[in-house]
Amino acid sequence: MNSTAASLALFAAVLHAGWNALLRSGADRLWFMTIMGLTSAAVALPAAALLPLPPDGAWRYLLVSAALQTAYALLLVETYRHGELSQVYPIVRGAAPLLVALGGYLLGGQQLGTRSLTGVALVGGGILCLSTGRARAPRAGVLLALATSAFIAGYTTTDALGVRRAGGAAAYATWMFVAQGLMMLTAYLAARGRLTLDPRAPDTRRALGGGLLSALAYGAVLFAFTLAPAAPVAALRETSVVFAVLIGWLFLRERLTWRRVLACTIVAVGAMLL
Repeated sequence: MNSTAASLALFAAVLHAGWNALLRSGADRLWFMTIMGLTSAAVALPAAALLPLPPDGAWRYLLVSAALQTAYALLLVETYRHGELSQVYPIVRGAAPLLVALGGYLLGGQQLGTRSLTGVALVGGGILCLSTGRARAPRAGVLLALATSAFIAGYTTTDALGVRRAGGAAAYATWMFVAQGLMMLTAYLAARGRLTLDPRAPDTRRALGGGLLSALAYGAVLFAFTLAPAAPVAALRETSVVFAVLIGWLFLRERLTWRRVLACTIVAVGAMLL
């Protein structure tokens, strides 16, 4: 993998951990996530208008994926009510490739080689380390993080099928942002009845920034995929769990214990292997 692709993957990892930190610090996380989704949709809309529409066969995957991503966003909001960024984020990100691998084995008959089995053991051990001990994540936070990971695994698998039907990632991804932003707005209005926005409020600027970081992180990964094979790019992308621990310590005043750093590193290595 060339240095440009590696830099983009690491850049995306930092950005992803960054917008999760912004969400975790928000006072009203449901509102925050909704503004983030609408910001990403607004950024994607001009590109979507210029690109050809995805073919008919891709739309059902796109809409299913957008619905799964909306459910993931809502669960992530709830997850951060029950745990710190450095506790639950590694579980959310690390368990997703674990669930994809196990799903492929149990449902698709795919064999797990030595590398995959090692990855499964490391991710499982890292999650166990994060959910036990004195600085462990609350049980509700662990369960919600695992449920959130299940939706990540679901939309990842759906996207893998949908992009093939679409014949390319660009139009599929831009319309995905638009569809998911609209679904997130619908969910918010169903729950709250009205969306208000104060441009001068600090949380508004953070939410807008989080939406931009989210879109930029996704775009950086897509661009990296055009420069290098997907596997090493995806592996470097999973280093976001380590960046989340550092960001949580530096900006959210979370505890930086050796156990938490070790557990997140184990999860990251296991996710890379998977």
